[in-house]
Amino acid sequence: MKLFQTGYCVNLERMVLRGGSFKKVSFPALVALMTHPKYGHILFDTGYASHFFTASRSFPYSIYPKMTPIHFQDGDGIKDQLAKEGISSDDISYIFISHFHGDHLGGLLDFPTTTFLCSKKAYEFVKGKKGIDALKNAFLPELLPKDFEQRVIYIDEEKTVSLPEAFSPFKEGWDVFHDGSFFAVDLTGHAIGQLGLFLHDEVRGEVFLCADACWQSQAFRESVLPSKLAYLMMPDIKSFKKNLKKIHELQKQNNNILILPTHCTEIWGKSYEYS
Repeated sequence: MKLFQTGYCVNLERMVLRGGSFKKVSFPALVALMTHPKYGHILFDTGYASHFFTASRSFPYSIYPKMTPIHFQDGDGIKDQLAKEGISSDDISYIFISHFHGDHLGGLLDFPTTTFLCSKKAYEFVKGKKGIDALKNAFLPELLPKDFEQRVIYIDEEKTVSLPEAFSPFKEGWDVFHDGSFFAVDLTGHAIGQLGLFLHDEVRGEVFLCADACWQSQAFRESVLPSKLAYLMMPDIKSFKKNLKKIHELQKQNNNILILPTHCTEIWGKSYEYS
């Protein structure tokens, strides 16, 4: 597994950590590249890309980048970064979409032949949303390929399976490829139908990509909730709190597991360890 930073946004620390400071913090949009022995290269989300700025150029979508100022330079998109690794967009067999916020969908249009994996519950929640209704859910409709529904596999249409004891208190999830290599779990809260992904890395052991179930590692380590202002854009606060508590318990029971929130500054600062 290798992590890539595809730009970052800026906000106050206390927005994501209740009681935190008023200092501005950079929150990276991380993308994980994974390799499956049978299916090859797989991405976990796509972060920001130039398409994000095209999709947010007109009102009301233009409010999105003003609420969370974004820093993105040419070459930051995941397609360009993969090219430097000798990997083309056609080499990516699957993209795992954790949820349908713009900072996770930004690069989908750069992968015209890739199959998407996501929660049907997540997609159905944003499908057809436009204008203010879409903006309230951080969804930019133009970021979805026109043939999205022809290229997607809904993970949650499969039956759930019992998860390994090492992932407790997460008890059930979906065996994505039916071979025990990737297990998806429901992390509804920050977004309806948000999914996290458990996998085994040969170097780091067990890894949990927890998307936006929290934004900083300190949040799950110390069970710190975000500012109440953050709840204004959150569709299911009760589930958010429940899943943050479960991630807190996960790291207490299994401190060998590597838990990776997508926007964690601490993780990005140590990213050399994860490449």
